[in-house]
Amino acid sequence: MNVYTTDKIRNVVLLGHGGCGKTSLVEAMAYLSGITSRMGKVDDGNTVSDFGKEEQKRHISIATSVIPIEWEGVKINVLDTPGFFDFVGEVEEAVSAADAAIIVVSGKAGVEVGTEKAWEICDKYKLPRFVFVTDMDIDNASFRQVVEDMSARYGKKMAPIHLPIRENEKFVGYINVITEQAYRWEGKEVTECEMPDYSRENLQLYRDTLMETVAETSEEFMERYFNGDSFSEAEIRASLRSNVLDGSIVPMSMGSNILCQGIYTLLDDIVKYMPSPENRELAGIDLKSNEIFEANYDFSKPKSAYIFKTIVDPFIGKYSLIKVCSGVFKSDDTIYNDEKEVEERISKLYVLQGNKPIEVKELHAGDIGAIAKLTAARTGNTLSTKARIIRYGKAELSTPYTCKRYRAKNKGDVDKVAQALQKMKHEDQTLWIVNDAENKQTLLYGMGDLHLDVVASRLLNEYKAEIELTDPKIAYRETIRKKSDVEYKYKKQSGGHGQYGHVKMRFESSGSLEEPYVFEQEVVGGAVPKNYFPAVEKGLQESVASGPLAAYPVVGVKAILYDGSYHPVDSSEMAFKMATIQAFKKGFMEAGPVLLEPIANLQVTVPDSYTGDIMGDLNKRRGRVLGMNPAGDGKTVVEADLPMASLNGYCTDLRSMTGGRGTYQYEFARYEQAPGDVQDKEVAARASKVAEAGSEA
Repeated sequence: MNVYTTDKIRNVVLLGHGGCGKTSLVEAMAYLSGITSRMGKVDDGNTVSDFGKEEQKRHISIATSVIPIEWEGVKINVLDTPGFFDFVGEVEEAVSAADAAIIVVSGKAGVEVGTEKAWEICDKYKLPRFVFVTDMDIDNASFRQVVEDMSARYGKKMAPIHLPIRENEKFVGYINVITEQAYRWEGKEVTECEMPDYSRENLQLYRDTLMETVAETSEEFMERYFNGDSFSEAEIRASLRSNVLDGSIVPMSMGSNILCQGIYTLLDDIVKYMPSPENRELAGIDLKSNEIFEANYDFSKPKSAYIFKTIVDPFIGKYSLIKVCSGVFKSDDTIYNDEKEVEERISKLYVLQGNKPIEVKELHAGDIGAIAKLTAARTGNTLSTKARIIRYGKAELSTPYTCKRYRAKNKGDVDKVAQALQKMKHEDQTLWIVNDAENKQTLLYGMGDLHLDVVASRLLNEYKAEIELTDPKIAYRETIRKKSDVEYKYKKQSGGHGQYGHVKMRFESSGSLEEPYVFEQEVVGGAVPKNYFPAVEKGLQESVASGPLAAYPVVGVKAILYDGSYHPVDSSEMAFKMATIQAFKKGFMEAGPVLLEPIANLQVTVPDSYTGDIMGDLNKRRGRVLGMNPAGDGKTVVEADLPMASLNGYCTDLRSMTGGRGTYQYEFARYEQAPGDVQDKEVAARASKVAEAGSEA
């Protein structure tokens, strides 16, 4: 592949709802540009960008792939992203490396929730964008309806630049709204043709929309527009070029991916209207001088790059995908990773065409490429040189809130599972692994149930390690509400030296759930010698780890040792520890034991029309709604306190209730007394386990 300078590079991310045609659009681009000799199909699992085994099996995109397209002397780095919300981390990584976006909309399905989310993410990252309507070969596809819906949502900035021609319910050509010329497809060729009479009314409608959009971009144009003047083709194109950059115009085009129609003009329009990296601004920190480093994709500045994605594949190896932020990266360069404090040599530079690495000599500022086998490098790291150490801000990635407990099905695979998950974690920043030692469980956090299912499937198929996913054990706690006064005498005589420990203790609430226990002693007259106090406290330490009620950790207990007795020969630390453990069990159960459940502070962001459904559902989950706050753009944040146990499956239920438009986040708030039915269930479960253990013994 040729080396391209910054002005000859376009970095374009494809966004849209799952199944809208992003991957088949990339396939059509690859075919037209000569990368492939025949077009693959998603259903056949042979597309360039969906190369993962899980993607081929499920017929969906799971990871972002980069396909560099060479077109008219320009390199277009196309980033094909997943449309399913469980893989939003991949989308956020891709967007951080893109300079423009194409929002793909199915002409059959119309504007979907994924379309709205794509628009929101473009707004967040201030990305110039196109809208490309696919599936125009399907009978009931409607470009006009998509234009109307997008204009109703996002205003007059929507500018349709092409109009479909249909004959006998077939998609046969298009009209260029700018030039007012009609074209027909004759095989692979496009020929000029007569404009159908039935299209003239639509053309006038779209041209008026385009002219009005162009007029809104400057006062001079607005004045001319109101005076009845028309704009020349050169003025329209110049206006499109400058106003696409600042997002004040969003061109709309259409075509058929499967028939490879409309793709040629789309590639031309990307080259004409979308910005090169030199039109984008970027700044980092020079760590030596602590000054702002204005990189701005300038090839003449010291070299630096940002790792926006990592691929760790058991078949193709590890690749760090980089976007060069300044300077020129070359093979044999020595680079420095300040976060890992490691200097490494680049043996070879690549561009990845899906999973196919193509070696290149150099990458200029603004270009996207890959470096193999950077052992210490991770997603989000900055690569620069020791002479000029630069660091860039990391991409903002969504926080995973869906949680499952996992365990290796085969005990011998525990290490293999741990190593494989670490590799997958390097690749996927929205996959979290948490070791919950308190509840003796390991937890897997992801963006949704599908995300975690894919992780489990990949472990089995790629790493030959099987795991079992179950609902996590809730981190309940035990405490007491009353007071108790108990004594316990631990006495053992089996010939020779015996064991003797005798304690009298009071138990009550300490008034704080922050600490497991508070130990005090009020022994007078040496009834229990001081040297046994540490043994009593050790007994308490062991006791609070697993409470007598349902075997959960104990909190908020005050234990007072006030009397007892000892034997000058038989007493020992072990005896007093055992006496304390038994006294604790008895005293705890006599002091009104209760189960505490963790409460989360939950914030649910939904369109206003769904607030009633959300509040009704939260009430069913034992939630307490604390209030509602407007979030702007027709959305409301519903805040509530909710038991952590009620959050299992909430991600799926929320998406179902809101058509995928709702999002949520939560954090632990406090512990509260669990209702009687919850406590009874946990106590019964504990009794059942004890009975099982007894029968096995």
